[in-house]
Amino acid sequence: MNCTLMHKDIPVVDLVIDESGGFVDEIGYIHHEAHLPLGTVAVLGREEGRLSRHLLNSWWTSRTIPASRNDLQRILLTLDTRTSSALSLKCYGLSLSDQYWIRPHGTDLEWSNVNFFQNKFSADMGELLFGKEFADRSLINVMSPDNTSDGWLEKKWIIVGDKRILMKGSSGDYQQEPFNEVIACAVMMRLEIPHVSYTLAFEGNKPYSLCETFVTTDTELIPSSHVTKTKPWMQDDSLHTHLLRCVGNLGIPNVPLAIEKMLVLDYIIANTDRHHSNFGFLRNAETLEWYGLAPIFDNGTSLWHNTQFVGRAPKSKSFEGTHEEQIKLVRDLSWFDLSALKGIKDECIEILSKSEYIDKERRIAIASAMEERAMSIEQMRTRSFAKPSLAQRLAAAE
Repeated sequence: MNCTLMHKDIPVVDLVIDESGGFVDEIGYIHHEAHLPLGTVAVLGREEGRLSRHLLNSWWTSRTIPASRNDLQRILLTLDTRTSSALSLKCYGLSLSDQYWIRPHGTDLEWSNVNFFQNKFSADMGELLFGKEFADRSLINVMSPDNTSDGWLEKKWIIVGDKRILMKGSSGDYQQEPFNEVIACAVMMRLEIPHVSYTLAFEGNKPYSLCETFVTTDTELIPSSHVTKTKPWMQDDSLHTHLLRCVGNLGIPNVPLAIEKMLVLDYIIANTDRHHSNFGFLRNAETLEWYGLAPIFDNGTSLWHNTQFVGRAPKSKSFEGTHEEQIKLVRDLSWFDLSALKGIKDECIEILSKSEYIDKERRIAIASAMEERAMSIEQMRTRSFAKPSLAQRLAAAE
């Protein structure tokens, strides 16, 4: 396929794509270098400073259904498609997370006519991903943002009124992820941390979380994993230091404290899956102006969701392997107000009581463990204020 990678109506680069595999074979003329997807220009080696086919394919793959998604092979077989990357071509690579898409040469398609923010999309892919079998596969309409939705849990986009809503499922014995999303919202609302709002929904006895896309026709989400590819790693840099260096180089505002608040949240809710594709940064898709850290989203894999051992020290993913090490990256806790979390234990229990998979003993254990972790943050805050400032230490030395 000869095509042009577009950014809304801005042509970015001409490409030749292998339609069967969905991968870029050749890179052609670059129309607007500034609009190349972040993290696709090599920062080291012989390709330094140039658009890399390898990095471009990596970026494209990151916008497709991952191999970890349950039942993916059934989906691909049903649609007679080899890969998720090839599947995304069937909707021109359009997403509800950013404004990039593929325009085949010889067509007069415009972003306003095909984007999923302003135009309706098919529900067929969502139904297929949720297990529906179609008698006539040839009638399945694959024009859907579900082709470009990352993550391992089952999910689909639906339209309610004029809103684009992500419906996401649950897993394991406790089916706990949707409830965790709502609990995390309650914590963030009390602590005034910008976040995406989640609500609960049920189909039969299966719980789901619902959230509206926070991306608009003018903005887009750039995952942290793409930002970290914009500069070479310096010797002895940690991932945290490297990310902040990349953020500073790009001029993204108000990031360090916002990330620290995210780490505090993750500590309180024992989040085990804050990888660098489920947090990121907002920018204007046309002017490329940066707005800062995106509102916090995707908090379901937390609160000991897949283990009976509630309270056990959880692993972390963002910057360190454990939350005990990761929370040491937080330098400013002056904003943390434990009193704002008064009653959060009861609210957590009340939210979990809506689940038929979680018994009373587990509900109380989860809420109590979360409350204890919040109290640990307060102890850290108190200790930080007890330490003398640099000015005080210098004055004492005199």
